[in-house]
Amino acid sequence: MVTESAVRRLTYIQAANEAVHQLMESDPRVIVMGEDVAGAAGREDQGFIDAWGGPLRLTKGLIQRFGPERVRDTPISEAGFVGAGVGAAATGLRPLVDLMYAGFYGVCADQITNNAAKIHYMFGGKVSVPLTIMTNIGAGVNSAAQHSESLYSLFAHFPGLKCVVPSDPFTAKGLYISALRDDDPVLIFNHKMLMGLRAGPGVPEEMYEVPIGRASVAREGADVTLTGIGYTTQVCLQAADDLAASGYSAEVVDLLSVSPMDEETILESVKKTRKIVIVDEDYPRCSFASDVSALVAEQAFDYLDAPPVRVTPPHTSVPYSTALEPLFMPSREGVVEAAAAVLE
Repeated sequence: MVTESAVRRLTYIQAANEAVHQLMESDPRVIVMGEDVAGAAGREDQGFIDAWGGPLRLTKGLIQRFGPERVRDTPISEAGFVGAGVGAAATGLRPLVDLMYAGFYGVCADQITNNAAKIHYMFGGKVSVPLTIMTNIGAGVNSAAQHSESLYSLFAHFPGLKCVVPSDPFTAKGLYISALRDDDPVLIFNHKMLMGLRAGPGVPEEMYEVPIGRASVAREGADVTLTGIGYTTQVCLQAADDLAASGYSAEVVDLLSVSPMDEETILESVKKTRKIVIVDEDYPRCSFASDVSALVAEQAFDYLDAPPVRVTPPHTSVPYSTALEPLFMPSREGVVEAAAAVLE
């Protein structure tokens, strides 16, 4: 049981890193592999001291604590090390594989969607693949088109894969623990704009799980439902503050899991507020936002006082320009504007 005295304010990075440390302490089957996850074993004399823990420090300190047998730097070959992760999982280990950016999926799509996703099904349930892949997503830090895509909608398309998107430090730690304990392949999408975030509930020191496939009501409201996923949950919470200043009560549903999707929580909220604004940073065509909109239109149509509204980026690659990139991302102003339109 989580006690108030155990609650601490950690950043998203610190919370996720703590989860991996604790899991590796408690379960010798957990291993980590990927590019720069060990930082050349922290060899300061080779100038690698700043590379400890990968580009976002999510694996910082692991090589020093658990050694090169369990924390392995890999060649720059996503096809190779993701494939190795699938094989390791199928033979009894619980690998955490760092696919540095979601946009790199193209060179290891076969390993993820044809192997990891299908082995359990094709072998009649006799083989499990307890593989966790973490990857970084999101615009906002000038990482350009190939390092800023979200793409969780793409992976949700494939049966056999679970896809989660933490929104704050508390859900980051809980979802990492749930993912690494799960017997199915799980992809964790870390939004780069959340890495230094300390908002949300405090992070207990003890291990805990945030259930995969269950959304959370981050803020209760009565007039309109705002659904967010990852960073856009924070955008929705900001927009809810602005709407409250105008006299409107917005409910914020933090979806947390793209696949499986918590349909029940979404529908319950819409039946209460009778309006929904869906905020999603993934590309708009065939997107998670479209899936939520279809769910509401098909199963809660009689409750709606206005059509579902999506707030998404335009159907274009993520710009590198510091002037254009903010225009690509869903904003609190855009969410407030969309909510105001359905509230009229």
